[in-house]
Amino acid sequence: MKQYEVVIKVMEKNGGYATLGYLYENVLKFLEESKIKWKTKTPFATIRRIVQDKRFFFRVKPGLWALISYKDNLPYEILALLEGKETPKEDSIHSFYQGLLVQIGEIKGFKTYIPPQDKNKKFNGRTLGEFASLKEILNFTYHKIIRRVKTIDVIWFNERGFPSSAFEIDHTSDFKNSLLKFLELQDFNARFYIVSPKERYKEFKSRIEASAFKPINSRIKFLTYDQVSRWHSKVYELMLIEKQITTNAER
Repeated sequence: MKQYEVVIKVMEKNGGYATLGYLYENVLKFLEESKIKWKTKTPFATIRRIVQDKRFFFRVKPGLWALISYKDNLPYEILALLEGKETPKEDSIHSFYQGLLVQIGEIKGFKTYIPPQDKNKKFNGRTLGEFASLKEILNFTYHKIIRRVKTIDVIWFNERGFPSSAFEIDHTSDFKNSLLKFLELQDFNARFYIVSPKERYKEFKSRIEASAFKPINSRIKFLTYDQVSRWHSKVYELMLIEKQITTNAER
């Protein structure tokens, strides 16, 4: 079986599309189960090269690829993300990056939380609620604070049950509501991230310089969609490399 045929096979099993992270994990799994050996020392780079073959694949979003043969049969939430003449649907963009952030957090060992109203939204063929490890927000502080922050898009909780990182995905909103939520967590040792199109960075900088956000100004970071996608792919790479190293070390 040729290398590109393996990637096609894995992608077909996922409905004709996949993130790079999914491909990294499942191509290696397929090779091991099928006892197929690739003559390469850089399988992740090989996968990245293969999905750029325009005979078989096309890019949906950075870090998300699909099969040309499935283009007319992709799920709605994937079709809504397609790069092209039409503006991608904001709800689908929001759910996609929520899903990536939840998966990153889980791989890094955090307990992940998403708001109840987002649990039934689709990501990678399943509901977001299936990916997040927490079914409800942890009772880590006063009720009035929890009531205000439980609508944050993604929260990572550490092993002690306190918020470690909080993420808000702002595609078009003015950032103010997200920053006010972060402000409620100013007394916790947490980091805050706004995820948004790179074109909105200047607007973000202007907003966080307001005196109201001075207590958390230095802890708020701006992440572009591309950065989140790259982070997701790299976290999968590191996880799989560590797994290979520890497996070989145990033998």
